[in-house]
Amino acid sequence: MAELPRSPRIPPGPSQESVWDYPRPPRLEAVDKHLRVIFNGETIAETQAGYRVLETSHPPVYYFPPQDVQGAYLRPVAKQTYCEWKGWGSYYDVVVGEKSAPQAGWFYGLPTPDFAAIQNYLAFYAGPMDGCYVDGELVTPQPGQFYGGWITKEIIGPFKGGLGISGW
Repeated sequence: MAELPRSPRIPPGPSQESVWDYPRPPRLEAVDKHLRVIFNGETIAETQAGYRVLETSHPPVYYFPPQDVQGAYLRPVAKQTYCEWKGWGSYYDVVVGEKSAPQAGWFYGLPTPDFAAIQNYLAFYAGPMDGCYVDGELVTPQPGQFYGGWITKEIIGPFKGGLGISGW
């Protein structure tokens, strides 16, 4: 079976990271950047004690400690997905007032040993939110409907999930 072609790696500039330099299997690293999620005018998550997961061809996915997330805005749903690296993920709808974002947040209740540090930490899809920020910079959501990476000016692609490139 022929391997699927990959888009050419974009060389990173100063202070930039290429997602093609990220490892596979993915790596978990602590991040002290200011992370913030806003939905329907409310800050639903904010921390400087998060983690990010780095995986080849993906922009980072940021995880918030549970104590830094406004749990009153989360409604558990039955959806689960499986990641071969992190384990079973469970989902939340984000609900603020009359506005909701179905299955827009997720967590790993029983992660694999390599990802034990993010047990019950929450991640959010940037697309349905009013704004997700890394050190004050509004992020761009990772392309596609499945992946939850956050793109900032320091992250260079191309990124998995875009039109015609989701099969990498």
